[in-house]
Amino acid sequence: MNPTNPVNAAPHPGRRPALPKTAAAAATGAVLACAAVWFFSWVERHDEQACATTDGLCWTWWDWAAVPLTLTAALITLMVVYKRLGITPRLAVVLPTVVLAPLPLGAADTAAGWWAATIVGAAWAGSLALAAWDRHRIPALAVSAALLLASLVALYR
Repeated sequence: MNPTNPVNAAPHPGRRPALPKTAAAAATGAVLACAAVWFFSWVERHDEQACATTDGLCWTWWDWAAVPLTLTAALITLMVVYKRLGITPRLAVVLPTVVLAPLPLGAADTAAGWWAATIVGAAWAGSLALAAWDRHRIPALAVSAALLLASLVALYR
């Protein structure tokens, strides 16, 4: 064994494999998706109770605040988790994850319920996090595009 041969060399200490980071990002996406589905169902139940005696249109504070609160919480959570995982560039990965996530999550929740939204949330966050690595960028973006296309077909067919 030749120690100067690059085949035998140890991996660069600053480089860690993409799979553990992507799995952690997918777990974070699953937790955020499940929490979002639970929060929106809570808001819906709260609105039904608050507007039960109203015959016309009825909006509560939660109707107006639910989406911005959910997006803000998801953005902050993903930024913190991705910083801890060392996934860079964070803004290039987090913003599409948060901004486009309502499409696949909404389609999965509509089609099959909260468990499907949780699985799709994990796949969505994991595939976009995997796109941070050059080696995996094309397959990861292809999976993300397929999820987005499938969600659009499910929502608008």
